[in-house]
Amino acid sequence: MSTRPMHPYGAPSGAQRLVLAMDRDGPFCVWCSREFSDLVRPTREHVVPRVKGGPSIPENEVAACARCNRERGHASPVQWLDEVVARGRTPRPEVLEASLRRLADHIERHGGLRRIRGYLATELRKLDKR
Repeated sequence: MSTRPMHPYGAPSGAQRLVLAMDRDGPFCVWCSREFSDLVRPTREHVVPRVKGGPSIPENEVAACARCNRERGHASPVQWLDEVVARGRTPRPEVLEASLRRLADHIERHGGLRRIRGYLATELRKLDKR
């Protein structure tokens, strides 16, 4: 676990959320499956992009290599999933789906995040159709 201090009120810091994501999902990029190392730097990837209202909470974050995170930009998760497959990469759709379902469960339990509910439902429907 990171030695960085916690944010106020006990919320984990960004570095701690990255460690949580890698502990939960494994030390591999969600989009290309490369293992993280000195040469493949892990970053926090917001499954629902922040510009679409995605929160910076563990339920909405997975680990992605810096290259994939940078290239994705604000593309929707399912759109980017299809794009990385077209680029010849081997994504981990089960990790993506688990994150979207965790976020939906979080919203169901805690409420709020109205802005992303429709977006999240649409992405889950797209995944179900794949």
